[in-house]
Amino acid sequence: MKPFPPVRVVLLALLLLGPAAAHAHEIEVAPAAVDGFAGWVGEGIRHILAGADHLLFLLAVLLVGGSFRRILLLVTSFTLAHSLTLGLTALGVVTLGARGTRWAEAAIAASILYMALENLLLRQHGHRAGLTFLFGLVHGLGFASVLGGYGVGTDVVPALLGFNLGVEMGQAVVVAFLVPVLRIVQRRPRLHSRVVRLSSIGLAGVGLYWMVARAVG
Repeated sequence: MKPFPPVRVVLLALLLLGPAAAHAHEIEVAPAAVDGFAGWVGEGIRHILAGADHLLFLLAVLLVGGSFRRILLLVTSFTLAHSLTLGLTALGVVTLGARGTRWAEAAIAASILYMALENLLLRQHGHRAGLTFLFGLVHGLGFASVLGGYGVGTDVVPALLGFNLGVEMGQAVVVAFLVPVLRIVQRRPRLHSRVVRLSSIGLAGVGLYWMVARAVG
């Protein structure tokens, strides 16, 4: 029997992940359980590592590869954008409400679908940094919905800073693992092309499922 190709394992995992994480931003920890600045840092780390939608978006963005400088630009664009809308929403400058939050969650899923389709259909991705920033703004609204769910009250500033720091720390860990793997795959063009194609098919399927599930509530 032939061994099951690793890329198919990835594809299968992505498809199985869809139903399990359609609503990825539900609060699982009571507000009282968050203890001080360090506690908020921990919650930020926990959320990004458990937030499959944000991580799959990053994967879709980075799959096509590129130079280290380009990868750094993409990650930085995502970081700046989601930090901006997270801050504005947490401080009350931007308000969504329940309906707005639901559509923001659907838009996060749509961002995965869109990037995956780009990977499949386009050869050039020179505009990707701008799109990553644009979609990052939407992802920041998702982070803000989680933070707002804790009911931080007057402690919003330390909660915001700690939570965002935790998100960035968790994201840095994931990127530090993901980028070297993608760089190794990128050195083998045929393998890279296959990984991009099959992974993007799986990402598109997951993104579409989440988008519909979140839009209909």
